[in-house]
Amino acid sequence: MKIIIAPDSFKESMSAELAAQSVIKGFRRVFPDAVYISLPVADGGEGTVDALIAALHGEKISVTVADPLGLPVMAYYGLLAESKTAVIEMAQASGLMLVPIAKRNPMLTNSYGTGELIANALAQGVERIILGIGGSATVDGGVGMLQALGVRFYDENHQLLGTTGNILSQISHIDIQQLDPRLSQCKIDIACDVSNPLVGEHGSAAAVAAAALLGGELKSGIEIVMDALAFEQHLQDANLVIIGEGSMDGQTAGGKAPIGIARLAAKHQVPVIALSGVLGDGVEGLHQEGVTAVFSILPRLSSLSEALNQGAENLENTACNVARVLNMGRHL
Repeated sequence: MKIIIAPDSFKESMSAELAAQSVIKGFRRVFPDAVYISLPVADGGEGTVDALIAALHGEKISVTVADPLGLPVMAYYGLLAESKTAVIEMAQASGLMLVPIAKRNPMLTNSYGTGELIANALAQGVERIILGIGGSATVDGGVGMLQALGVRFYDENHQLLGTTGNILSQISHIDIQQLDPRLSQCKIDIACDVSNPLVGEHGSAAAVAAAALLGGELKSGIEIVMDALAFEQHLQDANLVIIGEGSMDGQTAGGKAPIGIARLAAKHQVPVIALSGVLGDGVEGLHQEGVTAVFSILPRLSSLSEALNQGAENLENTACNVARVLNMGRHL
């Protein structure tokens, strides 16, 4: 039996790699002789860089940049030298995880550090940048990122504006004369986890600047990662796929990693089981997207901190119980 283990990260609890290993441990208690293919994934948020570095034998480049509050932080991106490509996560420099819960005010955070990562990658001579925009702590529309790349924003009195997220409504004039000229020779693919309309009920400020001023093209982050992992090839003789992430609800079908995998698996008629920390409204709709069954890994009511700290243990135990049910079905 061949089982593909392909979870995304469980935010603030465990990385995609740790989640994959936890699932394998749980299944091995019941199916010790199965062939396990570990393919941790990401969709533009945390883990995208690591997934593509591993898949394409890239190099991790560490850089000190500004975090969402303007404080120095060590971040990294992936350099895929053979293809002259850099893989950058907004979450690395401008991620929610970098901001203490008490200070998570989007009006005070910015994406400047992401722009610094892009500038460093341009200095490496890259000709393509894959920019993952998931998991950010900002809603500045990418203004901070552009400021780090030379763009200047002014108010109606032609006063230079700062870098906090609340300047969007004050922008009257944009000066792009100092925009890094190396960007004109670099293709930017914006890896998204869900659709990102600018306004309306589901509006978002993410990706506006990269698409409008950097010539970026919005693409499905999970499709970029699956292509790099040769995921479809692994599905050819697979018996089962296990997916998962911290929370699943109706929005999951909007392009997040689990559904990208489920749709591809359905094409090859491979069953998919999803494991998640929280199951929200609309999760039933995932069955229409190729997900055979969905399970929460939470064994009982608990505080958020307890659930996050015990995530790997809960995931392993749930995976084991799922495997026991599958094993029972084989003998009925």
